[in-house]
Parts: sequence; C-alpha cells; structure tokens
Amino acid sequence: MSNGCIIVFARAPVPGSAKTRLIPALGKHGAARLHAILVERTLSRVCEASATNAMLWGTPSIQHPFFQHCSSRYDLSLHEQRGDKLGARMHHAFSSVLHHSPWAILLGTDCPNLSTDDLAQAIRSMQGGADAVVGPAFDGGYYLLGLRKPAATLFKNMPWGTADVWDLTRQRLHRLGWEYATLPRQHDLDRPEDLERFDNLPAWVRG
Repeated sequence: MSNGCIIVFARAPVPGSAKTRLIPALGKHGAARLHAILVERTLSRVCEASATNAMLWGTPSIQHPFFQHCSSRYDLSLHEQRGDKLGARMHHAFSSVLHHSPWAILLGTDCPNLSTDDLAQAIRSMQGGADAVVGPAFDGGYYLLGLRKPAATLFKNMPWGTADVWDLTRQRLHRLGWEYATLPRQHDLDRPEDLERFDNLPAWVRG
C-alpha cells in the first residue's frame, strides 16, 4: 500500500436511518434508496480514479447485505467505523490506516458532483508531499480530507454539521504548521432544497 489509501465512510441504507434530512421530500424508503445510489456512485468513481488501495468503512455494521454487495462488486476491503461521534470515528480510521500507509484520503458519499478528476487531484497532492488535502463544501464543511499523519486536534470538539467546520479545520491545520492543498468547492446533498442543485440524480428523485 505504498501508494496510500482511500477510505470511504458510509452508512447502511436502512429506511429511517439513512439521509434522514431528505425523508420529508423522499420518504424513508426513497431517502435510503438515494443514499445507496450515492454510495455506489462514490465507490465507482474512487475505483475509476486510481489503482490506489480503497477501503469501505461502514456503520452500524459491515455485515449489512449492502456492504457485502459493495465489497464484492468493487473489490473493496470492509472495515467497521468505531467511535461514538463522527470525529472519533474519523480519527480512528485515519490512525488505523496511517499505521501502515504513507497517506490516506477519507471521503463521504454526499457529494454527487465529485469527479474522478477531483479524486486524482487529491491523490496527486498527497503523492506530491502535502501534509493534508481538503475538499471544502459550500455549506461550510468539507467532503474530503487527506492526511499524512493522524492528528486528534482536527476532530476533537468539532461542531460537525455546522458552517464552521472548514474554517476551524483550516485554523487547526495552520496551528499544526502543516502544508495543505485544497480542491474545488462542492455542494453536498443533505436537505430537500439541495435536490435542485444537481442534474445528475435519478428522475424519480424529482417526482
């Protein structure tokens, strides 16, 4: 794994537990169905972008049939997210992977416009020696984070889901003295009003 790793974080597409903020627009089953589509789209692009080792880190259990299907279809290793909060789960994943890999890139599955070019740019940044790479989101968070070494300070007491995440992360990267690269800003798909931002979603999503 000398070329680094890509970690994809995903939740099982369980109706009522996946993409819950989209339930008012799509219903429990529709939100879960869209989530499954977004996960597979992300995995497909990760596999297209590079021969770099890719991993699928799932929650709440990697025994879910959807994760087993994804592991087989995309030839990915499966790992279970561990930690009570998102920051703890991310730090655990980075710490585990960076124990035996020179760098790792972690991304979620909520960015429908993520392209193979974006992923290739992130990989080039890490291969070029950057300490970190970040893909900022328009909502103030980020959709991708690459690190060369784990740092708990990037995740501890972070107000996840707010507009302050990217600014605080940038401040903490500066305090660490790390050189970091950034990717083009992207929109996340989290809320019903976000559905209109994307023209590459299935037709049934728009009714």
